Amino acid sequence: MVLTPNATVAEATAAIDRDGYVLIERLMDAEWVAAAKADLQRVLAETATGRNSFEGFSTQRVYALFAKTRYFDGPATHPLVLGVLDHVLGHYQFSAPVGIQIGPGEVAQVLHRDDDVYPLPRTGTDVVVNTMWPLDDFTVENGATRFVPGSHRWEAGRTATEEETTAAVMPAGSVLIYVGNLIHGGGANTTDRPRLGVILEYAASWLRPQENHTLAVPREIARELPERLQELLGYNVHPPFLGYVDGRHPRRVLSSS
Repeated sequence: MVLTPNATVAEATAAIDRDGYVLIERLMDAEWVAAAKADLQRVLAETATGRNSFEGFSTQRVYALFAKTRYFDGPATHPLVLGVLDHVLGHYQFSAPVGIQIGPGEVAQVLHRDDDVYPLPRTGTDVVVNTMWPLDDFTVENGATRFVPGSHRWEAGRTATEEETTAAVMPAGSVLIYVGNLIHGGGANTTDRPRLGVILEYAASWLRPQENHTLAVPREIARELPERLQELLGYNVHPPFLGYVDGRHPRRVLSSS
């Protein structure tokens, strides 16, 4: 389902529950898009292309994102996004925030589920939610994310075909929110220009995140961030006490050091 920036959390979560995804067009304005894209180009100038076919041999990936740019602090904690996360995951933190620039000639990524990194039985309970933020207009030709609506509720063992996929065609500044067991993959870029987007992936806070954010983001940077962003980077506790440091809330490490 495609919604406008005025959409409510209830509308977004209803779409997520039904289809496994929701697309909210132009949630961020053109000024933010231009500034965020320029800042990431600064980082991409020193970023190598992928090391394997999953990363993409013609694709650049910016890891440790929150150590390198401040432009995604706002999107990461946008009330509409957090409302969906509260509904789906309850308690959560970042798993894998990554800037992704798909270069010309890149082939389509293999279809996959993001929560397959966790060796958990498929019970229908979501443990991962991903958000894709395009900084270029996403088109079929430049590698818009492909996904299979409704595949988050498929029975175990069922695989998807390319004919079942839908492309997340959307203007820059939009966001595609989808659950971790929705089948999806990056598209092929058949144009002569790169396509830039950022994924902010979240996981239930009782799971180990893909990236170790307390090491990836220097403590002197984390100390200056808003409290909610600190929590998303792992300075939090999953009730009743998972994640404590020396018997205390981990955020105290930031305030006392």
